[in-house]
Amino acid sequence: MPTLENVSIDIAVVLGTTAMPIHQVLRLGRGAIIELDASEEDEVSILANNLPVAKGTVIVSGNKIAVEVKQLLPRTPAGA
Repeated sequence: MPTLENVSIDIAVVLGTTAMPIHQVLRLGRGAIIELDASEEDEVSILANNLPVAKGTVIVSGNKIAVEVKQLLPRTPAGA
C-alpha cells in the first residue's frame, strides 16, 4: 500500500503581484526591480500545486526567510 510519505507537493509563496507589458518583461535583466502590489506587512498566499491552501506572514531571522502559517483556507471539493 503506498504511503503519503512519498508524495511530492510543490509549495509556493506569493508575496504580491503586478502587471506589466511584455516589452518590459523582455527588457528585464539582472538586478531589475519589480514593484509588487503589496507591502511588507501584508499577508502572503501559500499555494500547494498552484492551489491556495493558506495565508501567512514572512518572518526574517538573520539571513533566513520563513513563512508562518496564520490561516488555513477552506478546501473546495475536487472538480468544483
